[in-house]
Amino acid sequence: MAQRGAQLEKISCTICLGLLRDPVTIPCGHSYCRNCIKDFYDGEDQRRIQSCPQCRRTFKQRPVLEKNIMLADLVEDLKRTGLQAAPADHCYAGPEDVACEVCTGRKIKAVKSCLTCPASYCRDHLQPHYDAPSLQKHKLVDPSKKLQENICSRHDEVMKIFCRTDQQCICYLCSMDEHKGHETISAAAERTEKQKELQVSRQQIQQRIQDQEKDLKLLQQEVEAINVSADKAVEDSEKIFTEMIHLIQKRGSDVKQQIRSQQETEVSRVKDLQEKLEQEITELKRKDAELKQLSTTDDHNQFLHNYPSLSALSESTHSSSINIHPLRYFEDVTAAVSELRDILQDILRDTWTNISLRVTEVDVLLPQPEPKTKAGFLKYSQEITLDPNTANRKLLLSEGNRKVTLMKEKQSYPDHPDRFTDVKQVLSRESLTGRCYWEVEWRGGVEVAVSYKNISRAGRSDKCRFGSNDNSWSLYCNKNSYTFYHNNIKTPVSGPVSSRIGVYLDHRAGILSFYSVSKTMTLLHRVQTTFTQPLHAGVWVLAGWIFC
Repeated sequence: MAQRGAQLEKISCTICLGLLRDPVTIPCGHSYCRNCIKDFYDGEDQRRIQSCPQCRRTFKQRPVLEKNIMLADLVEDLKRTGLQAAPADHCYAGPEDVACEVCTGRKIKAVKSCLTCPASYCRDHLQPHYDAPSLQKHKLVDPSKKLQENICSRHDEVMKIFCRTDQQCICYLCSMDEHKGHETISAAAERTEKQKELQVSRQQIQQRIQDQEKDLKLLQQEVEAINVSADKAVEDSEKIFTEMIHLIQKRGSDVKQQIRSQQETEVSRVKDLQEKLEQEITELKRKDAELKQLSTTDDHNQFLHNYPSLSALSESTHSSSINIHPLRYFEDVTAAVSELRDILQDILRDTWTNISLRVTEVDVLLPQPEPKTKAGFLKYSQEITLDPNTANRKLLLSEGNRKVTLMKEKQSYPDHPDRFTDVKQVLSRESLTGRCYWEVEWRGGVEVAVSYKNISRAGRSDKCRFGSNDNSWSLYCNKNSYTFYHNNIKTPVSGPVSSRIGVYLDHRAGILSFYSVSKTMTLLHRVQTTFTQPLHAGVWVLAGWIFC
């Protein structure tokens, strides 16, 4: 008996563990049921790998299934003699498996479920569905634990009808009872239509997948391009800054060398004069000693004879006195270098904004949508302080340069090239780039504006006035209405008049929006353009005051 069991095991399929049915052989020499190995490779096609389930040998292409005639004949002989392969322990159904409903005693795993019966069968009890003509038309599916869901709980009949009115499956008795008069159709026909819709949905999904995979590929290319560009920009910037550092170091070295050279020249000149003075002092001391000796001689004739030659003094090689100035030799050089440093600081400060703007303009993604709520706007809140150097002398700045009031008397502001000389305007200290939002509270008559820094300052011409040129955009507010101005074009604006105005700027997207702010926010006017420079907030006070 043990020997027969071993023989049966040799002609059993290692996938289904039953006797081989329509045995086929793959290139590595192992044999399987045709349907078992076909189902196995259908699953492996999803993973793009082809291998033998037993020895795990892999194949470049899906193996051709060749019928094993010898094993097929052997299996048929065994069937005729009535021998069957005893199921191995692991063929029995566990708690998670679908069990054969025909098996008695310990049940074997089901290999198929029949939607027509409805029941689940092991391989042996399924065989009549393959052999009997009346059963061959039944619908076989993979083992399922949900077959009872296809049975009507009220009538215990298979639900083969779909009620379109109630969108549910029913049995034929239901169609004559509570679903009488409803629009019904066979479940198979409804499945066919839904299958078509499903196909359309899948096509749409697959198209979206293709589109998004294409976008994903483009974004990956953008990431690579951004990284390459950023690396190149960093490399070039470091090179340029290194060149500037070397240039400054060279100029520093030149100044140092020039100072040392001049130091050496001046010290040498002074030392030459020192040597001459020391020589003259030595000579004068010698002369003084001779005269002292002559003055002590007792011989009158000798004294008178030698006196003419000793009393004569040679002419001095330098002026009678050296005028020493206060110690200020190279201090003027230090002052000149300090002046150069201050100029460089000014240049770096003025150009840094432009460099920073160019960096923040790098944005491959679509512009962010404008916020819809007050909380959304406040995420981009920008504090505005007014620049006293730009304020017209009739404007008084207070509250930490955040409030500006129109005055009758001129204020004692010093002269400055940035000051508006005639138009009662003032600009913010902050330059505005990226996305930002700020609010102003006003009384009287004011213009809330944004402007490029290069707007004209002197005079009363349109080049100076907010909204009267292509360098500025302005919303005029009074107690009755609003008016928008740009490039001297006047646009009436409708909306609720409020004492508070909100301004939203998306510099890169070229969006400028003005809102009336009270308990709610109401859009007054939106501008869509291209900003070419950093902007500054601006205020023109015609009457009253405004607080930023």
